[in-house]
Amino acid sequence: MATSVQKNLSESNEKYVSTFDKGHLALPPSKKYLVLTCMDARIDPAAAFGIDLGDAHVIRNAGANAADAFRSIVISEQLLGTQEILLIKHTGCGMLTFENSDAYAIVEKNLGPEAHSELKQRQIDFGPFPQLDKAVEDDVALLKGSKLVPDSVAISGWVYEVETGRVRKVV
Repeated sequence: MATSVQKNLSESNEKYVSTFDKGHLALPPSKKYLVLTCMDARIDPAAAFGIDLGDAHVIRNAGANAADAFRSIVISEQLLGTQEILLIKHTGCGMLTFENSDAYAIVEKNLGPEAHSELKQRQIDFGPFPQLDKAVEDDVALLKGSKLVPDSVAISGWVYEVETGRVRKVV
């Protein structure tokens, strides 16, 4: 039996398909850039950052974590030709509200000791950060310092303000 979320997906997709005319777009992003931003539901990257279908790769994860995105970044730049990275974190991010030990404790409480052991075994770092601008600077430095990102790739770091919809450049 389908959930209400699944029904909404199917119904919304039918509406989308009825006017869809972008099946001809090429696989590589036409504007040769990627955006790494947070998975926060309050961010609409296409609307907020002026991205049309086919323009750019959009990578989303908790906290716009650069280390967590390396696999996708390498694929984007090496196999699909992107030449610029826009890293965009945001105000009011949940990653500002906890430490790794808090996340480990919640997992153990909610999912039990076996799940907690799996986190330890996998050495999961949830990537929380206490200061927003510093986290942007650190992730940009990580990308710029990596041999997985060529020096020719332009990298900038931004903060999106969920309260106003405005972006500001940090680095």
